[in-house]
Amino acid sequence: MNSRRVVVTGMAGITSLGSDWTSIEANFSANRSGIRRMAEWDRFTELNTRLAGPVDDFSVPPHWTRKQLRSMGRVSRLSVLAAERALADAGLLEDASIRDGRMGVACGSSTGSTEEIKAFGNMLLNSVADGLNANSYIRMMPHTTAANISIFFGLTGRVIPTSSACTSGSQGIGYAYEAIKFGRLPLMLAGGAEELCATEAMVFDALYATSLKNDAPHTSPRPYDSGRDGLVIGEGAGMLVLEELEHALARGATIHAELVGFGSNADGQHATKPEQLTMRRAMELALEDAGLAPAAIGYVNGHGTATEQGDIAETQATQALFGSGMPISSQKSFLGHTLGACGALESWFSIEMMNRDRYIHTLNLDEVDLRCGDLDYLRDAPRTMQHEYVMNNNFAFGGINTSLIFRRWA
Repeated sequence: MNSRRVVVTGMAGITSLGSDWTSIEANFSANRSGIRRMAEWDRFTELNTRLAGPVDDFSVPPHWTRKQLRSMGRVSRLSVLAAERALADAGLLEDASIRDGRMGVACGSSTGSTEEIKAFGNMLLNSVADGLNANSYIRMMPHTTAANISIFFGLTGRVIPTSSACTSGSQGIGYAYEAIKFGRLPLMLAGGAEELCATEAMVFDALYATSLKNDAPHTSPRPYDSGRDGLVIGEGAGMLVLEELEHALARGATIHAELVGFGSNADGQHATKPEQLTMRRAMELALEDAGLAPAAIGYVNGHGTATEQGDIAETQATQALFGSGMPISSQKSFLGHTLGACGALESWFSIEMMNRDRYIHTLNLDEVDLRCGDLDYLRDAPRTMQHEYVMNNNFAFGGINTSLIFRRWA
């Protein structure tokens, strides 16, 4: 089967540490954390954690209309704004060609907006429909991000919703890549988003997997560290514009990177317990797709949630495939676990780091857990390195594994 090459021509994201790489990288370099104590969660007396990485300064642009906004909850607003900025970065925001069926969307989140879920729950509990209207389901539905992006920009290509928890963003990018690679269409908006909600913290709290360093928010999370005590939830959005290479060259687009490999599989064992062998196999699938040997990869952007089982399984799988010299780090140490957004945000970060030869370290990594794989953990400060290929890995509840490989564009 003839396949096409896929390049990244637009990138954007929204995080608790900024919404442009210059600001985010400056905060990373200064060891500034986006985590804070959530005093507003004190009313949830059975919730143990009080830590999160909220986007406190988020607001919608003044040019968005009331009609556009009425179908969008917070998660959709985050994703649509990231998409708007990614399209602008690609030089496509005002290009009519994206609206003639040539551009599609692959995007996801763990869930829709929880305010709407609460309103439907109120109906079931109290037999009243207070707060429900014609747009409530659109704001709540699992594919609200993908649908709202398509509608907002008038995109009539295929829509691929990816509501797969922590791999929502990376599956969005992977499936968009495959749609272009196999000639279905030349342009895709791909990524993921998540809005912060105490219910998401409770999901992990019930598993005894959240950090309880409530009085020292900047010391947590601690991926790969022997002193870790659990993950911290964050929020944000990340979007990439993926484009068929010849299409991008014909219009003189700026190319940020080439996406050369995608692997995805399932553990098939347990909903919340990660499996080292299938994690490794997802990475191998990405390498096979790219036609690369393991030695070609210069850096792995780890999933690094700061959960015991996750950190150990992930790093042991990485060592088994790449050996003990592989550099690895996790930006979740700065932002918390942004769930549906993390795969897209960390792909964006991976490309920025690769293009600048400056790789961000893992915050709060003081002493590597001896049960983790023997790898080259980036600690204390960013490191200067030059690599042609980088890998971004994400692993989700349900036993879903993803691996993406990006190539530096000369």
